Amino acid sequence: MLAKTSTDMVRHQNSELVLSILRRHGRLAHTDICDRTRLASATVSAITGELERAAIIKRIEQQPASGRGRPRVQFSQRRDCGYVVIVTMSSDAIQYSLVDYGGTLLDRFAEPRRDGDVTGFLQSISAALGRVVARARIEASRVMLVSISSKGLVHSTQPVLVWSPVFGAQAVDFNAVLPSGWLAKVLLNNETLLVATALNERQAKSGGKDGRALAAVSLGHSIGLGIVRPTPANMPEIVAPNFGHMLHIPHGALCRCGAAGCIEAYAGFYAILRAAFEVPTAKVPAKFVPLAEIDKIAMQARQGHRMSRQAFRQAGVALGNGLSRLLSLYDTMPVHITGPGTRYHDLLADGMEEGLSQTHAVRLAGLPPISIVDDEPLLVFEGHSAIAFSILDHDVLTSSGRQRQIAG
Repeated sequence: MLAKTSTDMVRHQNSELVLSILRRHGRLAHTDICDRTRLASATVSAITGELERAAIIKRIEQQPASGRGRPRVQFSQRRDCGYVVIVTMSSDAIQYSLVDYGGTLLDRFAEPRRDGDVTGFLQSISAALGRVVARARIEASRVMLVSISSKGLVHSTQPVLVWSPVFGAQAVDFNAVLPSGWLAKVLLNNETLLVATALNERQAKSGGKDGRALAAVSLGHSIGLGIVRPTPANMPEIVAPNFGHMLHIPHGALCRCGAAGCIEAYAGFYAILRAAFEVPTAKVPAKFVPLAEIDKIAMQARQGHRMSRQAFRQAGVALGNGLSRLLSLYDTMPVHITGPGTRYHDLLADGMEEGLSQTHAVRLAGLPPISIVDDEPLLVFEGHSAIAFSILDHDVLTSSGRQRQIAG
């Protein structure tokens, strides 16, 4: 019995590997799947045959250009196997995207945020989910997963927002967003974790090694950090520590979280606004600052206005100090800067270098490679897709395996 269980487990893992390769690289022929998975040809034949019979993947035949000879056979996911709804929350709007099992975006719309109380907030999302399936004319039962992202602190195992700029420490349980009758799984992730996941996927697709260490820093109203680290099992560990609320200066400026001296209290948009206008650091900060206001301060800084320049330099130092602690713990790794704050990198760079250079690790190894990635919304969407479909592939295979056992 143990041997059978072990064999089933290996078959399940190999099937997940085949699905992940198809998802990462698109349509692939049998030999391409063998090359990328390093599985034996007979194993790939057995897996693709099983997945095809279970209606999880489909076979596509392409006739040769000459019209003669055998058709080229490729495999890809069946798009109608199931659906994912991706819910992306920003400071002023919530975007809803419907994606089929093949990873094709079918529909997308955005609605203004209606925060108010937690109950009303969740009810507005629930109503929007109903509109997603109504617009696409699909059965709610076909939606297998709802993937949600937010700024803030996310519970480690449950779709619960533990702390957020809007609701503070009032927990938001997203299990409550499913409309009546829905059976979908609900997933919640920190936005910057999704960014780090997408960057890891991009480097794997470009021929790089999956799971190479990297850090993603998101600059905006909030300050986020996502980290990818390799593990002995060759599976990347991807985490999003509460970087923006790490201590920068003891008893320092007041942060939106209620603590004093956080990195965000010096590097977030409200911190830049506060410093530029010399507002007392003990004043309760605004939850959100219009980007146009920060653009004005940036324009003044580039024209030589002293306090505006100092506000951005101060923000850069706070970011650099925080990153220096990261590199002291985990060694040097590439740092990718994302978010709306990337437009001010020229004003932040000197301060970041100053903050980074104040640690022994950087003085020995030098500054880490720093790059600007200015398509954060796309990164968030790609991260949603990567995590959601990894879970969905596992669930689909598990369900297929149960049906096979029942039939047997």
